Amino acid sequence: MKTATIVGAGLVGSLWAVYLSKAGYKVTMVERRPDIRKADISAGKSINLALSTRGWKALDTVGVGDEIRKIAIPMSGRLMHDLQGNLTYQPYGKEGQAIYSVSRGGVNAKMMDIAEEFGNAQINYNERCIDVNLEKGIVYTETENGERKEYQSDVVFAADGAFSAARYNAFQKLDRFQYSQNYIDDGYREILLPANADGSYRLEKNALHIWPRGQFMLIALPNEDGSFTCTLFMPMKGANSFESLKSKAAVQEFFKSTFPDFYTMMPEIADAWEDHPLSSLAIIRCYPWTHGKTALMGDAAHATVPFYGQGMNCGFEDCTVMWDLMKKHNENWDLIFEEYQQLRKPDGDGVQDLSLHNYHVMRDFVADPMFLLQKKIEAHFSEKYPDKWMPLYSQVTFSHIRYSDAWKTGQKQDAIMKKVMADFPDIEQVWNSKNVEDAILEELGVREKA
Repeated sequence: MKTATIVGAGLVGSLWAVYLSKAGYKVTMVERRPDIRKADISAGKSINLALSTRGWKALDTVGVGDEIRKIAIPMSGRLMHDLQGNLTYQPYGKEGQAIYSVSRGGVNAKMMDIAEEFGNAQINYNERCIDVNLEKGIVYTETENGERKEYQSDVVFAADGAFSAARYNAFQKLDRFQYSQNYIDDGYREILLPANADGSYRLEKNALHIWPRGQFMLIALPNEDGSFTCTLFMPMKGANSFESLKSKAAVQEFFKSTFPDFYTMMPEIADAWEDHPLSSLAIIRCYPWTHGKTALMGDAAHATVPFYGQGMNCGFEDCTVMWDLMKKHNENWDLIFEEYQQLRKPDGDGVQDLSLHNYHVMRDFVADPMFLLQKKIEAHFSEKYPDKWMPLYSQVTFSHIRYSDAWKTGQKQDAIMKKVMADFPDIEQVWNSKNVEDAILEELGVREKA
């Protein structure tokens, strides 16, 4: 029987186990944590994520999308909360388009159940990867009581996250292996906004809520039980930073003055402040992603920051791409691995570039009137000429355009829009005029200049 070992039973590892099980592989998964279906992992990683088009394709390809839809909440747009508590709604895409709030643990548990149900996948918990023989396809582990084990298989996949043990213990020891790890200035802390006493939502359920405040922001995603998972992103050090929020009094005063409408809903915020850990955010890049019988997938290959909501979707898309290559090359893993890394490396870089770009946009430009006007002009033009202009957000979130292509197109579009806006000193008054429209068409090369 065909065999495979997967290091890491997180989101990407558990979905990939479903793919391989369906393809007739006997799959062994090794996971350093206990079974999340029996343990509370909410105090660790982010417990809410946004599923979009790429992620749904990966789930539907292997027939598990409908199971996840049962626990997914559609968010058709973002609701911005200003200092006075006024709300501004911005739809994410066209009518009927939405991103979906899902529980990390909920999706992960469903994947594990489905992988095991096929009868081909076995998950071994509380075993940490201590080494991988990349050429021979052997994974070496150690249990909690110090017992050493080894698993040999036809092919090995390391899907064990940003700080991958398989990458650290094996790939990073290869000659000429490229690796970089860069932390951004911001960190994050999660806060759970409870449901009302009757179980109802305290905020609009079908929206992603954002409190943009220049150098920092708070976001909230809905949960099935009426609560919201909220995340505060802000600098680790400095005046308004996590470093400055050392006491309950400081936390209370900060929320009261900075997020007054949120504070009204959750006056006990200071008591809940340390329920979740303060976490750092890093971009991790590496290459090659494959060697011998082993491949990196998901965050182990291309960990990114969460400001485009694409980390999980990108990891799931790895599964789609690998699956297509399995069929194309008739499971010749040498050919699959070579094409996989050549195809996906630019897109791993692309999603990271997009995420970093959006970090700066959300942090520095979201309150800039000219930036907001630019987005308004783009939306107006795209509505009139959908075949000539798709907003960058839609390319990333509601299409299967490669991340690397979306990033390049997005940069070109941004340059065009900035030039056109600069050419019209009265752009605030004429932004939706035919002259502006014609100028954009000229820059796109659709019309000749008069």
